Amino acid sequence: MFYTYIIYSESKDRFYIDHTGNLQSRLERHNSGGGKSTKTGVPWKLIYCKEYSNKSEAMKSEY
Repeated sequence: MFYTYIIYSESKDRFYIDHTGNLQSRLERHNSGGGKSTKTGVPWKLIYCKEYSNKSEAMKSEY
């Protein structure tokens, strides 16, 4: 399964949209400061997630 997700940082008042094949791992990475685009907005809160059967569909949804 693949996911398109939106996370939000209250400290930065910023949304971030992406897709992934492992949502839990990706969220942990965002909140540990491991992502270049999201390291300054910790903590990030998941506000939207949709599951897709393949990566192509998740990527289309992200764009």
